[in-house]
Amino acid sequence: MPAFALEWLNLLLRWVHVVAGIMWIGDSFLFMWMDKSLVPASRPREGAVVGELWMVHSGGFYEVVKRTHLRPNEVPAHLHWFMWEAFTTWISGFFLLGVVYYFGGGVLLVDRGVSNIGVPQAIALSLAVLIGGTLTYDALWQSPFGRRRGPAAAVSFGLIVGLAWGLTHVYSGRAAFLHVGALLGTIMAANVGRHIIPAQRKMLAATRAGAPVDVTLGERAKGRSIHNHYLTLPVLFTMLSSHFPATYGNPHAWLVLALLIVVGAAAKYVMNYRARSNRWVLASGLAALAAVITLTARVPAAARAPDLRAAPPVPFAEAQGIIERRCLSCHAAKPSNPSFSEPPAGVVLEGPQGIQRWAPRIMERAVVTKTMPLGNLTGMTDAERTTLGAWIAQGAKPDSAGGSRP
Repeated sequence: MPAFALEWLNLLLRWVHVVAGIMWIGDSFLFMWMDKSLVPASRPREGAVVGELWMVHSGGFYEVVKRTHLRPNEVPAHLHWFMWEAFTTWISGFFLLGVVYYFGGGVLLVDRGVSNIGVPQAIALSLAVLIGGTLTYDALWQSPFGRRRGPAAAVSFGLIVGLAWGLTHVYSGRAAFLHVGALLGTIMAANVGRHIIPAQRKMLAATRAGAPVDVTLGERAKGRSIHNHYLTLPVLFTMLSSHFPATYGNPHAWLVLALLIVVGAAAKYVMNYRARSNRWVLASGLAALAAVITLTARVPAAARAPDLRAAPPVPFAEAQGIIERRCLSCHAAKPSNPSFSEPPAGVVLEGPQGIQRWAPRIMERAVVTKTMPLGNLTGMTDAERTTLGAWIAQGAKPDSAGGSRP
């Protein structure tokens, strides 16, 4: 596919994915908040009423009444369903996964410095993770063990952490984080499509037929909805993680992701219960946040690499040669890598001024986190990374010992 068309496809899919995701997550936040804000009915009401809620917004007043089920004469002519936001988010996300990670030779998917897995095998593993992970989750929570919510949640979290550890030893860190998020998103969409909506349809069908309504269907659907609710913040982080190489580029990236999942779930719990929040949940979330900040903390390059400053002087010509061999295929004004029509993030490393300008980022991405080159496609060696780091730590001067290239 031409680079121009691929770029537009990427843009449109991201747009749809983000908008649909905002709507889906917004629905989850709103309905969970309404459930926690219901009060007993202020006057006698017919039907299986469990509470009411009054709200004011944009100049109008809204009255919300929640029923566990309906009677035949209560079925409205127009009933609003909340499912297409979930399906649109997942479908656009799956195609975006293909455009960003499957196309273009798997530049963002595999990292030769991590494993020697081939692109076809990496794509097959990606699909297996999405399908197998979703089926494993579903089997766990439908089993008798799933009725023990605390232990089942602990096992689920352990499985996610184990998957994160495994993927960070197969994929690039960026791809590993994204795939954990893609699995969680797939689980959420499957909950909607396989449990929540079917349960609601069965309850409504029984109501219309005048048959007894099995309210346990609604209870189980609500359980899956709560699962989805607590996964929203961790999934949002994985969607944004590609912008933060200090997380996925960390030597213990799987632990970083595990801690951030704890932070997200704890934050959602506190948002839901506010003053009623369990102090242990709040304390655990804050402890996890402190731990992940400490784990990913970066000190200034000069303090970080005293051994590099003390190394033999590195000529600029040597540093420039490494950049030309390993970086310019993408970071040139006109990249030779067919995956990019423009230099990624506008970073151009041609000429002494361009290299000096971006020296701090080169240090962070190529030397410290080793998240560049993407997937180490050009095969930058550890020795070359050390040489670049030494040149930068010694002042990143284009006129350093040995002179510069014309």
